[in-house]
Amino acid sequence: MAKILVYNNYANRMETYYRDLSQAMPYNANRTLTVSEFRGSSKTGLLWTDRRCMEAWNSFRYIYGRGIYVGYAFKRPWEGGHGTLSQHYAGFAFDVGQNLTQAGRNSMRNLAISSGIWNYVEPANLTPRWVHFDERWTVSGYPLIRQGSKGPYVCIAQDGLTTLGYNTGGLDGVFGARTTDSVRQYQSSRGLSADGIIGTNTWNTLMKEIVGRGQSSTTVLPT
Repeated sequence: MAKILVYNNYANRMETYYRDLSQAMPYNANRTLTVSEFRGSSKTGLLWTDRRCMEAWNSFRYIYGRGIYVGYAFKRPWEGGHGTLSQHYAGFAFDVGQNLTQAGRNSMRNLAISSGIWNYVEPANLTPRWVHFDERWTVSGYPLIRQGSKGPYVCIAQDGLTTLGYNTGGLDGVFGARTTDSVRQYQSSRGLSADGIIGTNTWNTLMKEIVGRGQSSTTVLPT
């Protein structure tokens, strides 16, 4: 059983689902992406993504017309396995097609590009043995978030801060007053401008510190 936080882009709200690993992800059509496939090699029972990403998967799976092998998708930052600002930590990225021939991967990659469904498709020279596509919110890196923000990037920040021992008021994808206070405390302790806003400098500092460090006694687990 997994707890899944989904940001509903259309309603601007966080939604919570509980699903068995064999069940479809929330907003997934025709069970083409199970919770187990989305979780991939992650060991966590707490996942997050947004509705727009799930609908992008539905659209691409429909035009591809057959099953897609998912090698890697979601990871929590402290589990590591990807770069410091990876979209896998936001639940927006898929590394797929590891079971295909090179020609098969090239065909899938070209379809992903020509379809216009994904905001980013990795070039073949960077991922020759799989196809990477994602539904990132910005051209590169992570977006600026502050009090009032909602969504998977808030989940990333809350996950990192709580793992480091800061009290964000929980891990719910909502940037509230408690999260703002914890951000200010973190920024002050790292010599950053303590404005409670997570921009480029705070993202870079936090992610370099948290990625791959492992779970701590204060890491938020499923409830």
